[in-house]
Amino acid sequence: MQQTTLTLGHSPDSDDAFMFYALAKDLIPTHGFRFEHILQDIQTLNERATRGELDITAVSIHAYAHVSDKYALLPSGASMGDGYGPMLVARQKFSRAEMAKKKIAVPGTMTSAFLALQLWLGREKTSNIEHRTPNFEYIVVPFDQIFQAVHSGQAEVGLIIHEGQLTYQNEGLVVCEDLGVWWGRENDGLPLPLGGNVIHKKFDLATRRKISGILTASIQFSLDHRAEAVQHALQYARNMGRELADKFVGMYVNHWTLDYGDKGREAIRRFLGQAFERGLIPHRQELEFVV
Repeated sequence: MQQTTLTLGHSPDSDDAFMFYALAKDLIPTHGFRFEHILQDIQTLNERATRGELDITAVSIHAYAHVSDKYALLPSGASMGDGYGPMLVARQKFSRAEMAKKKIAVPGTMTSAFLALQLWLGREKTSNIEHRTPNFEYIVVPFDQIFQAVHSGQAEVGLIIHEGQLTYQNEGLVVCEDLGVWWGRENDGLPLPLGGNVIHKKFDLATRRKISGILTASIQFSLDHRAEAVQHALQYARNMGRELADKFVGMYVNHWTLDYGDKGREAIRRFLGQAFERGLIPHRQELEFVV
């Protein structure tokens, strides 16, 4: 049977590797589709999504606000910070007021971590959105070089995502703020929506649903075969042993990942709604999910 090849973009991280284990190893039916895995960092995937280059891709929820004309959100694949999230770390403890005056190393301006940082700092629109830059000092570095940027003095504070949330203490750094904890405290205990999977709108609704079902089945397979899926994911677990990698996977592949649910959808509406009200994204979002 002839197969249709689809490009599937995701980060080279243990949680994404865990999520797509069944697809990578051909362990579930794919109903005539073949998936070409494109492994790139989330900022690069966000940028590619603005150009509509991939059939299916992981994106930051922040970036979704800029690509919703081209992509629809899939109901599975969410990364939610449920009482935890991106962290601001430094060599010493700083207050919010102090950090607002420090140079902050960030993993990309389209990441949800960066949008959460702007909301936390209380930054609002100061001029035309298209030409405005945030009025705090920051440098963009790859997410896996944030620690190095802080140690070298390139930045005084680092905004860390991915496994850095579990390994920062090994770097001799302290947490100044956990943006997931802050978000939940300010928003009725809702999780902080960080990432999701999207599918190109060039596909008709029936095809989107079919592909969505395959991706959800892959996530469910990994949750049902956790030990072997974690073993597969270890090859992407930078500086983490099996126990720590398993913990990290559990943080970002869980019941939220199988389906956002009402609370997950509300979290996205609130996150992007607040961003719009502050002038941090160009227009208010009407969320379009594949159902």
